[in-house]
Amino acid sequence: MTKIHPTAIIENGAELADGVEVGAYAYIGAEAKIGEGTVVAHHATVDGNTIIGKENQIYPYAFIGGKTHDLKYKGGNPGLVIGDRNVFREYTTAHLATADATNTIIGNDNNILAYSHIAHDCIVGNKIVMSSHAALGGHVIVEDNAVIGWGSGAHQFCRIGAYAMLSASSKLVKDLPPFFMADGSPAEVCAINKINMQRNGFTVEEIDIAYSTFKLIYKRRFTRSHALEELSAREEASPSRITKMILEFARGSSERGIA
Repeated sequence: MTKIHPTAIIENGAELADGVEVGAYAYIGAEAKIGEGTVVAHHATVDGNTIIGKENQIYPYAFIGGKTHDLKYKGGNPGLVIGDRNVFREYTTAHLATADATNTIIGNDNNILAYSHIAHDCIVGNKIVMSSHAALGGHVIVEDNAVIGWGSGAHQFCRIGAYAMLSASSKLVKDLPPFFMADGSPAEVCAINKINMQRNGFTVEEIDIAYSTFKLIYKRRFTRSHALEELSAREEASPSRITKMILEFARGSSERGIA
């Protein structure tokens, strides 16, 4: 059964599924919809047009569903859609989208650590780790299994590829392709994210392909177009999901360019 502390404030209209727990002095806004088994800890807030899936954990003082910071906001009812089994640690923030009938989207099984920030209109995939004090600007896209280090920030409209890592205290101002690691301010690609690939079951051969691709793009001083031509030729000669993912990312829509 739903378990609500007597000091919690649940506004009329809020929808709480079976097994939801709401702690002391927590606040649930009138438009919130919270899925089965989700725990909203003491002093946490879920507000706005926010839909939360099953078995999420929202820790004390987190603010989920706050109004967009974007000055282009003109009213309407933008939203935030969150999947299942996410962890939002203390003082994390996740914001509504900006335009009416649009959503900020957060997938499943993400671990968002203390003081981290997910801004308006972001699209966050699955199994992301955001270390504490990390921040995503508006419209950032983060693909599955990416890692964002402590105190790092991604500029508005940047993309972070699957299995990539933005190192601690880095400032990302361009897109970070899959499997690569970027460091610095501004962040530059410096290596492959070998540990993350090993943890996620990639073979030795696939890790070698990622490293060979890193050297092709970042060490041989090709122009971007020439590097992609060479990578395309490699993919045709010996298909691999590694080169395919990197090529698809590089050819995708980009507002910021590739790091």
